[in-house]
Amino acid sequence: MPQIEIKSINAFYDKLHVLKNIELNVSKGEIVSLIGPSGSGKSSLLKMLVGLLIPKSGKIYLNGNQVNFKNQSDLRTIREQIAIVFQQYNLFQNMNVLKNVCIAPTKIQKRNPKEVNEQALTLLEKVGLKDKLNSYPDELSGGQQQRVAIARALCLNPQILLLDEITSALDPELVKEVLDSIRLLASEGMTMLIVSHEMNFVKEVSSRVVFMDEGSIIEINNPKNIFEKPKEKRTLDFVSKILKEK
Repeated sequence: MPQIEIKSINAFYDKLHVLKNIELNVSKGEIVSLIGPSGSGKSSLLKMLVGLLIPKSGKIYLNGNQVNFKNQSDLRTIREQIAIVFQQYNLFQNMNVLKNVCIAPTKIQKRNPKEVNEQALTLLEKVGLKDKLNSYPDELSGGQQQRVAIARALCLNPQILLLDEITSALDPELVKEVLDSIRLLASEGMTMLIVSHEMNFVKEVSSRVVFMDEGSIIEINNPKNIFEKPKEKRTLDFVSKILKEK
């Protein structure tokens, strides 16, 4: 049974049709990367999965259970099981690194503060920030802040992690340290949906790649086929242009 099933989903921002008849299944432990030009619906798809964009039609199943996005209980359930990290770090400037990671599990999930603190320490060590526990966001580089945001999401114990262009706001030399953290999560079997323009990373880490354009899924395939022998002309045009720019 897929962990996520998306069936004939349509969604709108006002009158703009941003997701058109989306069909996608994601299995446990899969890493599915979404690629495509700006405005193709990649980020909208991630936002829809955590209830920040309510679909107009279609169905979504999480672990076999249909999600009703208008039901607050269902929204809480998906937000307990799916965490999202955006390109903006959204850290609390008045809290140090450790408190930024601990606040949601203790305040929202009502978990034991001592246990959360121990988990946060483990996660911050995992992303290479054990020496920054007492630092504040403005004392950190962009790459370090993004790794704090990843640790904060993981401290919620999600089953699925969504990563929305988390390296696009970073200087090139900071990108690697964030991608290394994601590689580690991938090696541990975390289910992830990733929106990224880092094509070499997408090729390396993805189980499957989804190419989107104008709100539709054009092609889904393994990385090798998407980048070396895509089936659809629109995919070929996009990939050829991106690889030429590299």
